[in-house]
Parts: sequence; C-alpha cells; structure tokens
Amino acid sequence: MKNLSGFKIGYNDESAIVTHYLQNKDTKFEKTFVKEALLLLGYKSKSGIEVQEEQASYNLFPELFSVPFPAPKEPRFTFIDLFAGIGGFRIAMQEQGGKCVYSSEWNTYAQKTYLANFGEMPFGDITKNETKSYIPKQFDILCAGFPCQPFSIAGVSKKKSLGRETGFKDKTQGTLFFDVADIINRHRPKAFYLENVKNLTSHDKGNTFRVIRETLEELDYSLHYQVMDGQTYVPQHRERIMIVGFDRKRYHEKENFVFPEQHEATRCVREILDPNVDSKYTLSDKLWTYLQNYAEKHRAKGNGFGYGLVNLDGITRTLSARYYKDGSEILIPQSDGKNPRKLSPRECARLMGYPDTFRIDLVSDVQAYRQCGNSVIVPLITAVSEQIIKTINDYERNTKLCRPKCSSV
Repeated sequence: MKNLSGFKIGYNDESAIVTHYLQNKDTKFEKTFVKEALLLLGYKSKSGIEVQEEQASYNLFPELFSVPFPAPKEPRFTFIDLFAGIGGFRIAMQEQGGKCVYSSEWNTYAQKTYLANFGEMPFGDITKNETKSYIPKQFDILCAGFPCQPFSIAGVSKKKSLGRETGFKDKTQGTLFFDVADIINRHRPKAFYLENVKNLTSHDKGNTFRVIRETLEELDYSLHYQVMDGQTYVPQHRERIMIVGFDRKRYHEKENFVFPEQHEATRCVREILDPNVDSKYTLSDKLWTYLQNYAEKHRAKGNGFGYGLVNLDGITRTLSARYYKDGSEILIPQSDGKNPRKLSPRECARLMGYPDTFRIDLVSDVQAYRQCGNSVIVPLITAVSEQIIKTINDYERNTKLCRPKCSSV
C-alpha cells in the first residue's frame, strides 16, 4: 500500500486543502478539494485509486477526528466560517446541527487553536481570489466576525457594477467587508450572520454602517440588526452588533426572525475562577503601583481611565485583545495582602463562554489572551444562531418548500 506519511499538517493552504477534504469526505462538498488534496497526499490522480488506498488517506491523520468539537454526524444544514478566529461561530452553528464546509482565518496562532479543536486548518487570506476559489458553490449560511476597517466612500459611482447604477464594489472596495459582500453576492446563501463592535453603528458619523446596510440590502437581503450584551450569558459587559440577513429572493421578507431576549446578568465572576492559580498571574509591585498612580492621575483630571478591580459577585468590563499587556481592565482581588492578579487564559476562555473542553493552551499566554479578547461570546452567538435556524426551518416547513430536515449535505 502506498505510504502517504510524508505529508505533514502545517499552517498553510496546502494543509487547509487536505483537512477540508478529509472533513468533507463522502459528501458532495469533497469535490471542491479532492483533486488537489489527493495530489498533495501523493496520488497522481483520483482515477484508478484503489479503495483501500483512498481509505488509508482518510485514516492518515486520526488526530483530526479525535477533536473536542467534531462535525455532527447527521448535519441539518451547511455554513462557512469567515474571519473564524478560534471558532466561536463554529461551536454555535454545530450546536444547531450545522456542518462547516469552509473556514478562513489569516492568523497562524488562531489557526493552530482552530485546528486543535475542529480538526481543520482554516484557509488564509480571504481577500485573495485563490483563497475564495475553494469556497463550495452552495452552502446555507455565511458566518463572519469581520474586522471593522475605515470605509472610503467615493462620490463617483461605477455604472454597471452588479448591473446597477451604484454597485457595492464602488462603495466598499479595499475593505474586508467588501470580501464578505463579494462572497454573499457570488454564492447567495440562504442567510448570513455577521458580528462586529458596537461602535460600528456610529463610526464616521454613521456613514460606515449606512454603507454596510445599503450594500447588503442592494444584494437583495432583508436585514435584522441589534446591539446585544454578552452579560445575558456570561459575567462580562460586552456589547456587539449582530447583523442577520435573509435572501429576499427565497423568503420574500416573510421570515419571522426575532433576536433572543436580553436580560441582566445572572452569573458572576466568581463562577469562572479557579481556586488555585499560578502566582505568575499576580501583578508585580512595580506594575500595581504604576496602575494605581495612572488611575489617580486621571481621576485628578476628571477622567474615568484606570484599572478595573472586579467585584467577584458582579461582572467584568469588556475583555480586550490587549489584556496580555497588564490586565488592567479586569483585575481579580486577592486576600492575604497579595496584589491583584490577571485572569488566566482558561478563565478568559470561560469569560467568553468556551467550555473547559476547548483547547486554549496550545499557544503562549500572550496569544491565548489575544485570541480570547478578539473572540465572540459563544453562548450569545449560539442563541442568535438558534433563532436563525428556527426561522429558516419554520418558513420552509410552513411553505412546504423542502423536506422536514433542511439539508444541503
């Protein structure tokens, strides 16, 4: 039997092709990856491959299938995961019975965490057409926690773009949101789910969000958006805008979508803390003195800047990607005269709603802090995802347009 052990999974698009092939094998989505994947694994072509040899490639990397969050065995729908980070959207959608058929994330450290938890290497730079070319032609839902970049809104419109007087390319060229809009336009999923920072709505006096809204509506999707606070689900004040869209050509604006209800926090910080934490997370005397002096200086000026010493029976401020620097926004008080401490990476993951089975310790503490600070609140994304799938299933059940299980697999 052919020895294929020479191929090693690394953090590159070749590994993305192979892992996407293996994770989508025996579904119609394997055809997107199969030819190149088998060549990378050592086959000259797919034709003529003996069954046992192809099966050998499937079992070549057993670690890809012994991960904490495998794909559901009987998927009910499909989705793609853009700007995937460490996989918060993927956990949420898989919990609803969804199968991820494509993922993309450019940061190599985040890719490492994603691979360890889902057995799939995300593709890299989504702005490249080559990277986009591996997106399967059809899928049900597009998910993206896209970064917010400044929009350059030109006064000149390119006629004929998308066959309209004012095309979305003209408005958003050069931004990462354009790549999301481009993929929506090319593939026309049933729905999309986007997440971003709260101030997206006020950026550039509201012009940024206006362009986003008009662009998505121009693509013929009905929009639902709301700023939601993660404290409904975790002990953290974290406001983010949720943007959900449904294809007008399919649903005719008759989808009955509502965001899940918000309520005050019911969980407290104490619940996520470990009883024994390494002393390395305790602030040094020098850093603690600096933070106190910094806060006092700004208090004297009437500013609110300063560290955030947490009430253990309350909630925290918003965890940021810079938390690794000094932990100042969320400091845990300690007894016996000890200085306050930072949260550990595992505690940060809990604060974002990740279960303890999630593998966050394969990267350095610095990278783990960054990954958590850039992530989504998993149970919040899960609650909204549940409403999206319920909306689609209810509509299709009521109009008798599809089978009882809305399946694209």
